[in-house]
Amino acid sequence: MINNGKTGTKVGVVGAGAIGGICAAYIKNAGIDVQIVSRNLEHAKKIMAEGITVSGIKGNLNVKMDAVSRVEDMATNRDIVLLGVKATGMIEVARKMIPYLKPDSMVVSLQNGFCEDALAEILGRKRVIGCITGWGATMHSPCSLEMTSSGDFIVGNIDNDEDSRLTQVQTILNYVLPTKISNNILGDLYAKLIINSCITSVGAVCGLYLGEMLSKKRVRFIFFKIMEEALEVAKALDIKVEILAGKLDYHTFLESRGFLSDIKRHLSLRVIGFKYRKLKSSSLQSLERGRETEIDYLTGFITANAKKYSISTPVNNQVYQMVKEIERGKREISPDNLDQISLM
Repeated sequence: MINNGKTGTKVGVVGAGAIGGICAAYIKNAGIDVQIVSRNLEHAKKIMAEGITVSGIKGNLNVKMDAVSRVEDMATNRDIVLLGVKATGMIEVARKMIPYLKPDSMVVSLQNGFCEDALAEILGRKRVIGCITGWGATMHSPCSLEMTSSGDFIVGNIDNDEDSRLTQVQTILNYVLPTKISNNILGDLYAKLIINSCITSVGAVCGLYLGEMLSKKRVRFIFFKIMEEALEVAKALDIKVEILAGKLDYHTFLESRGFLSDIKRHLSLRVIGFKYRKLKSSSLQSLERGRETEIDYLTGFITANAKKYSISTPVNNQVYQMVKEIERGKREISPDNLDQISLM
């Protein structure tokens, strides 16, 4: 049984990037026993000697904490482990973690994308806690992190079972930002997956900020098709897609037909584009740094399951293939790619 709050919960954070580092700093600042794993030895030493400095919308904070540079050096007594590495590296890290987890340790997936099932195959379904990170952060340099937007966490049992342990996770994550418990975390994760497959994947293909993308009528039609195809796959997976952030009900958004409904849909996306006009695709940023994207856990999750259930997802397939070609150096990032996506 995991202890409550400051009375003894021991937290591990694997991944010292923007999200993981900020979580570790706020949880440690609350008086919790925290150990962070950074893949860089000098980074780990700096965390212990000088601390992690956080700036941004919640103010400034500097916190020193225990840090190691290898998963193999992680303490074996962690009750909750926040997994903050990129989806592209999470399977390798998860395999390394197994000997250092207690039988009742909980691993909270902070990844971008639909990663919980893949983690559960490695760690076991009882260990993995689904989580949506609904806020933004940037790493300016090692140990210098900024919380760029507010929001919340949503956590849940990946089998949608009642799980009293979730209140323990909620208590810990509340030290960072408000945390909700979901009775349908896969539905919440899929709702976020759909919008990420629009914004993140299409952004990687064209190289534009969100405002620039959604000012283009063709991109808005691409978004509609991605959503429609993704909902068909959700039916096959028996996932009830939740309302995204309590605002976007994909079914209602797409079901209405007619001239006025079409105008309303386009206007809604134009408003989103204006509000978040400087949002830059995380996959685009990865490509610009010469790194692989998390596409396999975003659009790739949709296309792989579409193939499994013989569902037609032509627009998602094209976007996925384009991102893979860019990763392999076979295609340039360009707005011209948008014109090559067939909407038929």
